[in-house]
Amino acid sequence: MLDHEQLAEFAERGYLLVPDAVPEHLLAAASRAVDGLEPPPPQLQGPHHHFLDAAQYPPLQALLTDSQAFSLAECLTGPGTLDVPPQVQVALNIPPFPHRPGMHHIDGAPHEPDGRPGTFTLLAGILLTDQLSNDMGNLWVWPGTHLTHAAYFREHGPEAFFDANGYPPIALPEPEQITGRAGDLLLAHYLLGHNIGGNTSTATRCAVYFRIKRTGHDPHWRAFLQDPWFDYAPFR
Repeated sequence: MLDHEQLAEFAERGYLLVPDAVPEHLLAAASRAVDGLEPPPPQLQGPHHHFLDAAQYPPLQALLTDSQAFSLAECLTGPGTLDVPPQVQVALNIPPFPHRPGMHHIDGAPHEPDGRPGTFTLLAGILLTDQLSNDMGNLWVWPGTHLTHAAYFREHGPEAFFDANGYPPIALPEPEQITGRAGDLLLAHYLLGHNIGGNTSTATRCAVYFRIKRTGHDPHWRAFLQDPWFDYAPFR
């Protein structure tokens, strides 16, 4: 369970890191599954992604469903409110990659085949490698932008998502880099601005991401873009 301080942190900052959410045996099995994927090109530096059918990779799906990760995510939305996502993303960041993102983005552009943006409720990320300091391939986040993004869409209308193409022109705070150990769980609001960081360490960074929707999310994307707590009953 998440305590009151953790819920308050998520409400204010738009993300939360939960230490030791996934046990070692699940991490080891998932790491073996990642090692069995098609390797990146030999000379590649920087980000490399695999977007996979989660049901076809049980050790990766188990990171979410066989640990406390999924129930911790539902602490934010209410028991029994989330759907297990069909897709899993393996995100590598290969050094040397001396990159610093210039700005944030939100996911969901370009739009889905049915014409709506690819919104979801929250991002659940499990670290498979330690990222104990900055510039180790860490994800960058802009705290509080889940609230300023919602305010932007209330002012300009939800269809402004399409004009922004993932980059709404909002005022940005100072970014932060997500640091943690293998097995830590990142829970991030969909509307939180984020981006890929650089990796000046000697090790490839690996994280696994799940984009999770509240049951019945898709038809209500317009309301969700304007009300950051539309899918989050405990915060309403």
